[in-house]
Amino acid sequence: MQDQYFYGRGKLLLSGEYFVLDGSEALALPTSVGQSMKVKYRQSYQPVLNWKSIDHTGKVWFESTFEFWHFNPVRALETPTEKFVRDTLKAVRMQNPHFLRDDVDVFVETKIEFPLEWGLGSSSSFIYNVAQWAYVSPFELLKKTIGGSGYDIACAQAMGPIKYKKQDGKPEWGASAFNPSFKDQIYFIYLGQKQNSEREVLKYQDMKIENKNQVISEVTQLTREMINANDLVTFNKVIKQHEEVVGSALKYQKVKDLYFSDYWSEIKSLGAWGGDFAMVTSDRSPQETREYFESKGFKTIIPFSEIIYSELMK
Repeated sequence: MQDQYFYGRGKLLLSGEYFVLDGSEALALPTSVGQSMKVKYRQSYQPVLNWKSIDHTGKVWFESTFEFWHFNPVRALETPTEKFVRDTLKAVRMQNPHFLRDDVDVFVETKIEFPLEWGLGSSSSFIYNVAQWAYVSPFELLKKTIGGSGYDIACAQAMGPIKYKKQDGKPEWGASAFNPSFKDQIYFIYLGQKQNSEREVLKYQDMKIENKNQVISEVTQLTREMINANDLVTFNKVIKQHEEVVGSALKYQKVKDLYFSDYWSEIKSLGAWGGDFAMVTSDRSPQETREYFESKGFKTIIPFSEIIYSELMK
């Protein structure tokens, strides 16, 4: 069998967070960093699956061996990462009963291009790559494993910004014209509070949200306005409205109020609020912008063009 290679991009959700689960339109961006997966095969009379995962520094952060019948790890004690891999492979086998049935040892090596704690889609890019390998639907595999709206799976394979929504429980997505002329005034700040996406989804689904359909409609409208914003002033206005609508509906405190109340421009929570990244805008110099956030203890400040992938923006 021939060696194989797969690659999935990371993701950032600019609008529609939480409410994309219930049908609001969302703007999502694939990142220039992602996760690769190489698969090699070798004839064997007692086949096993050998798994190795390498982090962005080149260090092996996970290594294990699995049997092919139930994908249980060969060693007795199962770690949380081994359980995640096992559960994913078992879900694949349910979709494709012929998956990994040959008399070959399989060697999988994954490499992630960003720190695992960043929350840019280490799990979703993994699921996308495994689905490509096994010839199954990545959206169905996501549904059977960690759940979520699926925008991150769409980002894993996207060539640029996308509009995404769930229609009757199914993903609908396509290329977005989002290519702001003011993108050099947009940055992403790592907040250092990694959120558990599965837990956040469950918490949202348990909420009793008043006028949810109206909120979904408002978030959809703000997504469209964000995509069409022609200048930073308009973009800032949309960001502020989006934060107010979502914060009010969920009774969550806005990230600007939490950490940056004296900041001169706008700041928007992304994905699971209060967690991984926030988007900030600035009409001041990159140096002054960076110095402000560093003075608050936030050292990871990434310009838009350095983290967002788009064929349009090349």
